[in-house]
Formats: sequence, C-alpha cells, structure tokens
Amino acid sequence: MDRVTAATPGSAGEACVPGFAADFAARPLSLRANFSWTLAGNVVYAVCQWSVLVALAKLGSPVIVGQFVLGLAVVTPIVTFSMLSLRAVQSTDARREYAFADYFGLRLLNTALAMAAIVAIAPLVASSRETVWVIIIVGLAAVPESISDVLYGLLQQRERMNRIAVSMMLKGPLMLVSMAGAMLITQNVCWAIGAIGISRLLVLAFYDLPGGVWVLGASCSPAASNRRPREGIAPRWDRAVMGQLTWLALPLGVTVMLSSLVGNIPRYFVEHELGTRELGVFAAIAYLMFVGTTLVSALGQSASPRLAQYYAAGRMSAYRRLLLRLVMVGAALGIAGVAIAAIAGRELLAFFYAPEYAENNAVFVWLMAAAGISYMASFLGYGMTAARYFKVQILMNCLTVCTAIAACWILVPQNGLQGAAVATLAASGIQLTAVALIVLHAMSRCEKKVAVMCNEE
Repeated sequence: MDRVTAATPGSAGEACVPGFAADFAARPLSLRANFSWTLAGNVVYAVCQWSVLVALAKLGSPVIVGQFVLGLAVVTPIVTFSMLSLRAVQSTDARREYAFADYFGLRLLNTALAMAAIVAIAPLVASSRETVWVIIIVGLAAVPESISDVLYGLLQQRERMNRIAVSMMLKGPLMLVSMAGAMLITQNVCWAIGAIGISRLLVLAFYDLPGGVWVLGASCSPAASNRRPREGIAPRWDRAVMGQLTWLALPLGVTVMLSSLVGNIPRYFVEHELGTRELGVFAAIAYLMFVGTTLVSALGQSASPRLAQYYAAGRMSAYRRLLLRLVMVGAALGIAGVAIAAIAGRELLAFFYAPEYAENNAVFVWLMAAAGISYMASFLGYGMTAARYFKVQILMNCLTVCTAIAACWILVPQNGLQGAAVATLAASGIQLTAVALIVLHAMSRCEKKVAVMCNEE
C-alpha cells in the first residue's frame, strides 16, 4: 500500500506549484547535468570545509584546532548513525513507498536523540569545561546540516542535483566567512563554531526548506508527469511507519557509522595519549588526505550505474575493465600524494598552516600513503555495492575498526603522531584487502552463473 497519503487543501505543509513552474520542478535534469552540478557543489564545499580548518590554524593555535577536531570526532559518528543514510534510502525509493513526511519525521526524531547523546557523552570525553562546550556546540551546528541532508534526499530522488549544489555553494563560503569573522572578533572557538551553525541554519531556512516546498508542490499539479498524491513538507510521526523505515535503513546506518569510526579512532588515541595540541596538528595534516576524496566520490558515483549494469548483465570483462581503471586512478592519486608530501611537504604544511606543523612531514608522507590505499579501496567499494553486496560491508568495516584500534593501541604510545599515521595506513590496508576479496568473490560467482546459463541454453 502506498504510504504517500493525500492531503486536504490548506493542510499543514501543503504546497502547490501551478502551471509551468510545477512542470519544471517535476522535470529531472540529465545525468551529465546532475554530475556536473554535483562535482561543482562538492568541490566548493570541500574546499570551504578545509579552509575552515586552515583559518582556525592561522587565527588560533593547535590547541584550538584540536578542540574543534575532538568535537568533530565525538559528534560525527553519533550524528552519522542517527542519519541512518536516509538520503540514500530516499533517493533510491523509486516506488515512493514512503512519503517525504515520513523521512522528515524520522530524521527530526533521530537528530533530537543524537543531540541528547552528545550532551551526555561530552563531559565523559572532554578534559576541560571549555572542551565540553566545544563538543556540544559542534553537535548543535550539525543539526541544520542533518535536516538539510534529508531535503537533499528529496531533491536527489527527483534528480534535481542543481539545487543541492547551489545549497552547498551558498553554505560553504558563508560558514567560512562567518567563522573567520567570529574568530577574529572574539578569539573564541565556541563563537566561531556557533557561527558555522548559524550559517547552516540560514541556508536551511531560506533556501533548502523553500526548495523542498517547491519540489513537493510539483506532485499536486496536473502538469506533473507522475500525478502522485500531493505531499506536504510537514513531518509525520507514525510509529509503525517509522519503525519499518528504521529497520530498512539500519544496516546502512551501521555501515556508515563504522566507516566514520575508522577515520576517527586515531584521533581518539592521539588526544588521549598526547593531548589536544598534538591532536590539532595531526588532524590538520590528516585533512589533506581528503583532497582526492572529492574526485574519487565523483568518479565512483558516476561509474556506479554502469558497473551495476555490467554486473547484472553478466558482462564481467567490461565490469572488470572499468573497475581496474578506477583502481588505477586511485593508485595514481596516492602515488602523486606521496611524492608531493616527500618533496614539498614541509613547505606546504608551513604555508597552509604554520611552521610548527611542518615539523611533522614524515607523518604527512605516511598519511598520503594511507590515502592512496583508501582511494583504491573506495573504488572497489563502489564495485562491491554495484554487485549488491550490502550486509558483508558491516563485517568488513568491523574488521577495519578492530585493526585501527589494535594498531593505535600498539603504535601511538610508542611512536606518537607517526604511530597514528602508520595505524591509519594499516587500517586502510586491511580495508583494501577485504574489499578486494569480496569483489573477486562477486566476480567469480557471477561468472559461474553466466556459465550455467550458457550451458542450459
């Protein structure tokens, strides 16, 4: 039974876009246009996020950077799990089995629970009252981002990636400028993080929510091609429906949370063993690992449909060839990163951050090596997902988390920041090995099925 229920005229959250505007809102963009907008939005937002860290390093100190990064390390896994990858579930809900109101209601409820968990955990992990407040404010700043994400899922479902990109292009520069201004005026990291949250809230209120109303309005217009029952923007809290939706999304939520933990485990150990200042130095250097992530994500997301088509059709030569090309791109990015870090790492760290960061160039080299392996593992992960191997990803990520914990427990107390970098490399290596074995198994299984079908014919 379709869970998208009709609303009466004048009901809460109802929006009806008449005529040409509704038809335009309902019309999806082309694949090429969506890819171009997605890449542009991700690049702008990623650069601004990195620039926030650079600005904190320039205007503050490694201790301030460390407090901010510790806040992210505590908040991100909690918020990531609470999001349950609803954007991915919603964007692939081709039958519209759940209304946007159901996704919106579940997201608001889970976000409130996540915020309560952050408030409870912050005093247990922070070493000072100021750090407790930093963690809580980082959590509050993540709330509008989480709400925007479920609206992005709606836009992605309707193939309107241009509005997502514009939102990110507005939000990135706005939060960078406001954060830098607050830091210059107050010299207080709490106010700086608060400015980031306010920037996200402004974009949510004045662009993302109106965009959701605009797109949902197309569903109640006679001009819309799908002629779905009208939907509203207001959240709905139906316990039975939310329970079904939670159960559906839970495996993806666990998988993404474990992936988030892998990147944050070295940070936990560095803060515990070496202190907040050293955490700030390590995190600033580690963030350069993600320079190539934007390209990897864009390539992987654009190649995923083609990989899925090849695998479903049993065209294993084409599947293997495309996947190999992607992995080679990841390896090339990794080699380039290691070369740049080895040759010009000191100069780059001093230029982007401060001279004291340049003293840890060996850490930079190790982290770039880990980045290259992570890029290859990510591309293979897209191949694994295209082959519809979902549940095994939880086991794979559990293995990677355990490796990261064991390596950090052994290496960080003895080798400091370099030990954390080597532990990151070890976890990436285990992830690459595991996903490669899974992909090889998937290809072998598919080839056997194709052979059986050919014999039967």
